[in-house]
Amino acid sequence: MDGLGVTALTLVSAIGRGLDATEAALRFGRGGLSRCSFEGLSLDTFVGEVAGLDDSSVVSDLMRYDCRNSRLAQLALQTDGFEDAARQAVSRYTPARVGIVIGTTSSGIQEAERSYVERASARSSPGSAFQFEYSQSHFSVTDFVRRYLGIRGPGFTVSTACSSSSKVFVDAQQLLAAGICDAVVVGGVDSLCWMTLCGFNSLQLLSKLPCRPTDANRDGLSIGEAAGFAIVERSAASKGRVIARLLGCGESCDAHHMSAPHPEGLGAMLAMRGALTQARISPADVDYINLHGTGSPANDRAEDLAICSVFGTGKPCSSTKGWTGHALGAAGIVEVVISVAALRHGFMPGNLNLETPDKDIHSEIVRDSRSAPIRCVLTNSFGFGGSNCSLILAKT
Repeated sequence: MDGLGVTALTLVSAIGRGLDATEAALRFGRGGLSRCSFEGLSLDTFVGEVAGLDDSSVVSDLMRYDCRNSRLAQLALQTDGFEDAARQAVSRYTPARVGIVIGTTSSGIQEAERSYVERASARSSPGSAFQFEYSQSHFSVTDFVRRYLGIRGPGFTVSTACSSSSKVFVDAQQLLAAGICDAVVVGGVDSLCWMTLCGFNSLQLLSKLPCRPTDANRDGLSIGEAAGFAIVERSAASKGRVIARLLGCGESCDAHHMSAPHPEGLGAMLAMRGALTQARISPADVDYINLHGTGSPANDRAEDLAICSVFGTGKPCSSTKGWTGHALGAAGIVEVVISVAALRHGFMPGNLNLETPDKDIHSEIVRDSRSAPIRCVLTNSFGFGGSNCSLILAKT
């Protein structure tokens, strides 16, 4: 099948602002993780922080949405010419025919955290600047981007933990198939906050070193933040603008446990097989797999079991979370952009920080970034509660 056309992309993460910076970091081994010093937290872990977000605010006419999450979203919109491409789509199809779907988990909850601190301190005042609707609400970032770009079509937020901004592509596919939209802006935005960092720390899931997916000594995650967006259109209407094709999407929910994956990777297998079925391709047609690969012992092993079941043991795979950190609700879009970079520039990203391969991981792990002819990539995103999504992207 021809699939859908991905006609514009942008990404801001700990490894750089924009597509060129992202590709260069992956090719030349420049990881983005640094020791945690976020907002005065002294956690013994590393994070993928985007610098400079405290130095500016959102545009003046949308100032009520000003928070770290919206600032991160705006930075991505203003990168890679994405804002212009989105406005052209709005003009081409009319505002009501362009939809928007964004994934996030914590949204702008940092504003609520600051409000609690202020309320508990001597600086407390009867009138608080905090407004739930424009910061902490999961819809706030979608509403901000919608208004920023002048979109008037369907708009909603997906929050399915770490699969959030992969599942936005499924929703875009359905909006286009139903004839409700002619183009859909999709993406993911998640910013660092105390709740996320302290929450994962309380779950004992944070690594004390930069995370080491698939390494025998891996001991947990490194949390990151990121914002990325894409425009998805029907292939027939987007000729000449297509960067990559979205061939297939697969979803599952194994509901095995609130935070642990199914130990045999059942949900992951269902998602990958679903994506292959929709794309009408065989496992042999996939050249590279971008792993969910968080660096936790259980997650990496379960994903490996699922991949070996579907693809066998010889399929090149790597996790890129050692570069960016785990951006949670934005992880899906981060890895979609990385997958498209691999397709366009002909390389497989390396599995950064891998020193001692785990003998129980049987997939072919790409340790160092290398040039390779790639025409088809599968990327995985698996969330808490067994909310799984696999996407298949192909070269134009």
